[in-house]
Amino acid sequence: MRGALRLSMPASKLMAKRYLIRGRVQGVGYRYFAQREAELLGVRGYTRNLDDGRVEVYAVGTRDQLADLAGRLWKGPRLADVRAVEELEADVQQYGVFHIEP
Repeated sequence: MRGALRLSMPASKLMAKRYLIRGRVQGVGYRYFAQREAELLGVRGYTRNLDDGRVEVYAVGTRDQLADLAGRLWKGPRLADVRAVEELEADVQQYGVFHIEP
């Protein structure tokens, strides 16, 4: 199980990013897509809709995991039209899973 191995990675090797995704990303299953892709990569954190129409993804993982996730966030689910993905450094917070926030 690759995900299980990645979750046991030492905290010192982990980093965090916030991604702010703009375009047609609400009402098209984008948060569920982000959750599925993060889980496949072994990334922890959350995703949520923002009031301004963007989707936020907070992700904790290794440099490679986050790079892979960023590429997938640009693609999005079939019905999405991703126009921009802003990537911001973030403090590492402890999450046991990747979840969707209301």
